[in-house]
Amino acid sequence: MTINESGWRPQMSMSERVAGPVTATGNRALMLEEPLIFEIGGSSTTGVDLPPAPQVPGRLGTLARKSPVGLPGLSEPEAVRHYTRLSRQNYAIDLGLFPLGSCTMKHNPRLNEKVARLPGFADLHPLAPVATVQGALGVIHELGEWLKALTGMPAVAMSPKAGAHGELCGLLCIRAALEARGDARQVVLVPESAHGTNPATAAFAGYRVENIPATEDGRVDLAALERRLGPDIAAVMITNPNTCGLFERDMKNIADAAHAAGALVYCDGANFNAIVGRVRPGDLGVDAMHINLHKTFSTPHGGGGPGSGPVVLSAALAPFAPLPFVERDAEGVYHLIEEETAGEHHGGSFGRMVAFHGQMGMFTRALAYILSHGADGLRQASGDAVLNANYVLRSLDDVLDAPFGASGPCMHEALFSDKGLAEGFTTLDIAKGLIDEGYHPMTMYFPLVVHGAMLVEPTETESKAALDQFIGALRSVAERAKAGDEALKGAPWYAPRRRLDETLAARRPVLAWREEALDEAAE
Repeated sequence: MTINESGWRPQMSMSERVAGPVTATGNRALMLEEPLIFEIGGSSTTGVDLPPAPQVPGRLGTLARKSPVGLPGLSEPEAVRHYTRLSRQNYAIDLGLFPLGSCTMKHNPRLNEKVARLPGFADLHPLAPVATVQGALGVIHELGEWLKALTGMPAVAMSPKAGAHGELCGLLCIRAALEARGDARQVVLVPESAHGTNPATAAFAGYRVENIPATEDGRVDLAALERRLGPDIAAVMITNPNTCGLFERDMKNIADAAHAAGALVYCDGANFNAIVGRVRPGDLGVDAMHINLHKTFSTPHGGGGPGSGPVVLSAALAPFAPLPFVERDAEGVYHLIEEETAGEHHGGSFGRMVAFHGQMGMFTRALAYILSHGADGLRQASGDAVLNANYVLRSLDDVLDAPFGASGPCMHEALFSDKGLAEGFTTLDIAKGLIDEGYHPMTMYFPLVVHGAMLVEPTETESKAALDQFIGALRSVAERAKAGDEALKGAPWYAPRRRLDETLAARRPVLAWREEALDEAAE
């Protein structure tokens, strides 16, 4: 019998699928049952021989430790093997398609990694004299010029460390601009389809947040927005394309209405990958927008990233950009503008967000990505990303409910709901079933405007063959959920760990190792 796309024969019972002899180690071939590092090496052992510590007078006073540290002692092979075994239990973009919606989990080109490791970039010290790091400052400046050109904005702040940090930067620029004109406004409007960090950042910045509803087709209700605009509105924060995977067609009208009411417009640029080279946010009236280098420009999501969330600014906000930033003079020399060198022409800056300029490794990776693609390649990448998302959407809308499938083509991501699943089956069951199929689950239960949301973003780096394989897997799991396959309620069956009690894990997490002997010693 041929094996179907889901990897098991439909006639097999679940007991047959997981059957097999019990092993002495608990391992199943290359699926290793790895203990905790504390269970490998005890706190009374060490992997190296060290001479006894010399007896010297203590200088810590009451801060001196009164009990053992309690760290496990491992040899080098034990430590290397432990973390290598754990790494094999992780899913990664280097293993397969990573469908997380609104995350843009695209391939990280190895060319970018090679450039980031070049001497002079990889070993750069943040306090090195400016005259000795002209090449690095040139990279930051050139990347900033590309970001301004791609967004149609006249200024950019390169120092924010991530998307939400960039949001805070943009709002602080907005606050500084309003204060400069003596206008104290207290409210930020956030559409229902915006990213969750938007209201959180606005509240963190001291603003009161009010929601703007969405229309039935998943876009901002322009009429409701216009009714709420007034002298107390500081800004509108809008994600475009939004988290329903749709382009906000009224974006220019939204910006015009906000500006007419004296407010400013912040755009969440997390989904910029869908429109690079095709739409410039500055032409739509945006005043500030952060750019996730780890999304649109392929720098890693983890293990050294995100690390960078530059913010492009309109002419109205440029004078208030944070320090430090790079300037190039007429002779081609780069200068780092800080408090001591800001002068009167940069005197409006709201201040500093970080101790140093930014994450050099992310800058070099992003610029390498941009230069290797060129303007035409970036435009093609965004088009391919949209094409792939629509292919996923239309390939599955007969088996999964697509709540905005009739709202026109989607942009970077395809959105489905749990409508039509058998009674008692949920989005979580589909996500767990995907793990058995060898995929990381899609983004679940977001955006909140869709019940049981499933958000899939394939990005442009996936081939049609890879998309077809993923579509086949998701289709198989969806059909099982619609048919009421009880085995799906127990998924994942083939992962290193079975399904956890996620509510208990969230409410009562156990995050620290406690050794009984150490607890007794501490008492």
